[in-house]
Formats: sequence, C-alpha cells, structure tokens
Amino acid sequence: MPDQPHLDALLSQVIRQARAAGIPVSSRIAPQVRVNGRAKTRLGCCRTSSRGHVIEISAALCGGTDSAIRQVLAHEVLHTCPGCSNHGAQWKLWAERMNQAYGYRIQRTDSPQALGIQDNRPVRYLILCSRCGAQIPRMKRSPLVEHPERYRCKCGGRLQVLTRPPE
Repeated sequence: MPDQPHLDALLSQVIRQARAAGIPVSSRIAPQVRVNGRAKTRLGCCRTSSRGHVIEISAALCGGTDSAIRQVLAHEVLHTCPGCSNHGAQWKLWAERMNQAYGYRIQRTDSPQALGIQDNRPVRYLILCSRCGAQIPRMKRSPLVEHPERYRCKCGGRLQVLTRPPE
C-alpha cells in the first residue's frame, strides 16, 4: 500500500501533467490525497468547497499500481477545471487530451478489474446473459435489475436476474 507522501507525489505529478497539456486545472487543489476506507462502490471523488478541491481515493485503490492510482487521480483532477463538475463535453475533451498525451484510459466510469485491483464491492444482484454466459454484477437495484427484459447483452443475448436479496 502506498504511503501518504507517495500518494501526494502521484497527485502532484498528475497536476503537472494536466497543466503541461494546457488543461486549466484549479490552482486550489489540496496537495494531500485523502484516503477513504469506507468507500465501497467508487474509486475516487473530487470534493469541492469554498476553500478549494480535495481529491479522495478509496482504500481499495491503494492496493493497485501507481498507474491505476494516477489514472483515478487524473480523472478527479479534471473535475477541478471550470465547467467540469460533471462528465460533460468539456470534461470529456480534457480527458481525451490526457489520454492522448500520457496514455491514460480516463473515462466516465472505471471498474476495479480494468484497473487491476480486487473488486470488493458487495454484489446484491447478478445478471446473466442467456447467450454468451456473461455475468454482470450489480450492487444496487436499478432499471436493469427491475426489468432485465428491456435490455440486451453486448452479444445481443437476453438477460435474466440470477440473484435477488430477500424482500
């Protein structure tokens, strides 16, 4: 697990990269990465207040590689740019610039598997594709869980809910 000075150095590196790429990241980003031991379903977060921005990552991400941590930090740093509090067109533009300049794969969402870390999220629902056998874990009740018949797998197969918690 990386220590705090190492995490802070990775954040500093990502901020320098963004600025070198001409991305207008905020000058009011706290230099310390906050590690959240309670986060189960998200890998990172950018918290904004009147004092500036605090970048937070999940403790689970700390078990990943420096490259995985940098990618999540870069995603969150982009949220400090003007007009980028969401994943809109401007945020996507900056994400693509970082991806091209530094080889990141920043996107709106990421999975623990894609970052090479263990997925410890609690699975309450498991969706199964009848054609290819793909399993799609879901942590929360969603339209997919409630009405799988409305959706199709990437392969075109029908989906069904395998597990549901007791009502």
